[in-house]
Amino acid sequence: MSQKQLKEAFISNLNGTSLLEISAGLSVPPLCLLCRGLLLILYYLHHGKPVSSRKYSLLLDFLVLVCPLVFSCTVLSPIIFFIPVILAACCAGIFSKIYSRRKREARAPFGQIVKEFQKARLDPECIPAITVFRVYVNVLTSISILAVDFPQYPRRYAKAETYGTGAMDLGVGAFIFGNALVCPEVRQKSHTTQPRFSSLARQVFSVWPLVSLGVGRLLSVKSVEYHEHTSEYGVHWNFFFTLALVRLAASLLLAIFPKQKAWLASLALAVLYQLLLSTTSLKTFILHGSDGRDSRLGFLNANREGLLSLFGYLAIYLASVQVGLWLLQGRGSVRGWLEALGGLALAALVLSVLLQLCQACTEPVSRRLANLSFCTWVLAHCLLLLALFVLTDLSLVFTKLLVKGSSVPCCWKVVQPPDSRKKHGMDAVPVRRQDELSQLCLISAINKNQLLFFLLANVMTGAVNILIDTIHSKAAFTLCILHLYMFFNCLIMYILHARNIVLKFW
Repeated sequence: MSQKQLKEAFISNLNGTSLLEISAGLSVPPLCLLCRGLLLILYYLHHGKPVSSRKYSLLLDFLVLVCPLVFSCTVLSPIIFFIPVILAACCAGIFSKIYSRRKREARAPFGQIVKEFQKARLDPECIPAITVFRVYVNVLTSISILAVDFPQYPRRYAKAETYGTGAMDLGVGAFIFGNALVCPEVRQKSHTTQPRFSSLARQVFSVWPLVSLGVGRLLSVKSVEYHEHTSEYGVHWNFFFTLALVRLAASLLLAIFPKQKAWLASLALAVLYQLLLSTTSLKTFILHGSDGRDSRLGFLNANREGLLSLFGYLAIYLASVQVGLWLLQGRGSVRGWLEALGGLALAALVLSVLLQLCQACTEPVSRRLANLSFCTWVLAHCLLLLALFVLTDLSLVFTKLLVKGSSVPCCWKVVQPPDSRKKHGMDAVPVRRQDELSQLCLISAINKNQLLFFLLANVMTGAVNILIDTIHSKAAFTLCILHLYMFFNCLIMYILHARNIVLKFW
C-alpha cells in the first residue's frame, strides 16, 4: 500500500467510543479554565497585582488551557476518567488556599458570602461561556485534526465510519452549534425594525470566505494527492461547504418563520428527515450509492454524504439558534444565571433520555447520515459543555468576590456589587472596561480570529502530514509535534491580539 492508502486506512472503518467517555472528556476544558482562573486569583492574592507580563501570561494560558487537552487525547487517554478527578482536586486545593488566606484576615463568614454572591449583579452584555465554548471547540478540533494521524490518538476518538460516537463526530456538530449561538438572528435585537430578508442578504455575502476556503481545500487536496476519507463528506465536498450552506439555509428559514419558534422548525426537520431515512431507500443510497456498490458516478452520488447530511446539520443549527436566543434574555444577576444553569442541565438530561429512546426506536448515532440520534446527541452534549462553562464562570465570580481587585480574563464582571458588601466585609470586583479584562488572554486572542485559527490549523496539519510519516511516530516525537503545532497557532493569534489586528474583511 502507498503512504496515501495507509493513512486513509488508518482513519477508516472505526466505531467510536462510549457516551460516558466523551462526557468525561468534556469535563476537562471547564476544569482547565477553572484552574487557570484560580491560579490568577491566587497570584493576585500573593503579589497584590495581576500577571503583567505578556510572555508569562501566554505561557500560563498555554500550559493550563491547551496542554492538558493534548495529553488527554493522546498518551493519557487510557486514564481519561481520572483526569477530571485530578484537575478537580487541583482546583479544590487552590480554592482552599485562597479561602484560608482570606479567612485569616477575619472577613465575613462563608454563609454570608454565599448570600451576597447570589445578589451580585453581572454584566448582561457579555456571556463569557459562549465565547469560551466556541474557542474551545476550535482548539479541540485543531488538536484532533492533526493528532488523529498519529498512533497515540485512540482510534475510538476518531470519526466513526457509519454508526458510532467518536469525539471527532461530536466536534463537527459542536462547530455548527457554536456558530449558531452567535449568528445574526440571535445577536439582532428583537425590537429593531429591519427588512425581513436583510439578514439573508448579509449572510449571502458573509459566507463567501467559507465557500472560498472550501474550494481552496478541494483544489489543494486533489493537487497534492493528500489522503482523504471519502465516506466522510464525499469526493468533492468538505466541511467548509457544509458550514456555508447551513448558514444560508438557516437564514432563509428564519426569514420565513419566526426565530422564537426555531426549535419547532428544527424538530420538524429532524423528524421528517429521520422518517425519510427509515421508510425510504434514502439511507441505502447514502451508505451504498445508487447502484448499491458504493458508486461515485455523478455529482450527487459522489457527494451524497455531504449533501444529504445538510438536513441534520440544519436541524442542529436551528435548535442552537433557540438556545442562543434563550441565553441572551438579559439575565443580570447571579441568581438568574443559577436558574439558567439549572435549565441547561435539565435540557441536557432530557435530551440524553431522548437519545436513548431514539437509538432504541430508530437507529444508532450516525454522523454520516446526520440522523435524529446524531442531532439529539450533539445537542445534549453541547448543552452539557455549555452548562459546565457557565458553572465555571460562576465559580470564578464567587472566588473573585473573595479577593478585592482580582480579575480573570474572559470571566463575568460584577457591575453592581451588593449594597451590604462593606458591612459584611465582602469585596467586589471593580468595574473595568471589557478590553482591559480581555487583555493578556489566549481565549480572547483566538476568539478575535477564529476562522484564521481554524484555517491555519488546517494548513499546518497538511504540511505536517506531507513532511512526516505520522502513523509510525513514537510517543515522545508525537507530543513534541502536537505541542509545537498548537503553540505556533496560539502564538500567531496572541501576537495579532496584542497588536489589535482582526483579519476579517467581509
